[in-house]
Amino acid sequence: MSAFYHDGIEFHYHEAGSGIPFFFQHGLGAELSQPFALFKPPVGCRLLGFDCRGHGQTRPAGDVEKVRLSCFADDLRALMDFLKISQAVVGGISMGAAIALNFALRFPDRVLGLILSRPAWLDGPNPWNVTMFSLVARLLREHGPGRGRELFKETPEYLEAFRLYPDVAKSLCLQFENPRALENAVNLERIPHDTPNADGRAWASVKVPTLVLANRHDMIHPFEYGETLARAIPGAEFKEITSKSINVEQHCREVQSHIESFLQRHFIHSTPSLC
Repeated sequence: MSAFYHDGIEFHYHEAGSGIPFFFQHGLGAELSQPFALFKPPVGCRLLGFDCRGHGQTRPAGDVEKVRLSCFADDLRALMDFLKISQAVVGGISMGAAIALNFALRFPDRVLGLILSRPAWLDGPNPWNVTMFSLVARLLREHGPGRGRELFKETPEYLEAFRLYPDVAKSLCLQFENPRALENAVNLERIPHDTPNADGRAWASVKVPTLVLANRHDMIHPFEYGETLARAIPGAEFKEITSKSINVEQHCREVQSHIESFLQRHFIHSTPSLC
């Protein structure tokens, strides 16, 4: 684990492998161990990621007003500048995908390729996510992690989610087990209300190779969101992956296979290292 300082915050980051730089960002309430556990860089790929503000080992949380996707994208640019990486493939899981999309739209000259895994936003918030994460945040603030989790599992919202999509319900419960659960409440309150960009027509401006991964049986990451983004981004590749609610191991194998194939076809054998 390494660190760099930006905007009064010590950001922790990690990297593995060497070759084409690929920044792969984690989801809401997670940390950089998530993308590094999900994807192992093949030969010719330098995998990088960092703990976003208020996540993992990045401290302090910083200005509450900067808990938004565009600021997280600014932090990504700061890390690229710190590492003297002029261009990279950028991507992420859920919130990380939103950060990558925001980054690609605002800093296109820094982007070689775009990977959106299980996107949870379009050009506006996902109403289901706003409801569920706001509920988790309220229970955290009012009752703390332990009692809050117990009460959450008794709510109609949780029971319905567990009946339909058990893995999704379990992932929401993990927010209460986060070591920084109380501090993370502000992320759960603010980030689901945010959006990568306010006008979907801007997606047509993405001109780099793009891969979109989506699965069914998941209210947090609607399958239709992936389809919509893949249709709107010129030339984007769309791959359906197995939901973790169906088979976690198969989900991980498919993510690894699709991303590795995408990187190898577009970058690893055709582009020199930009480290």
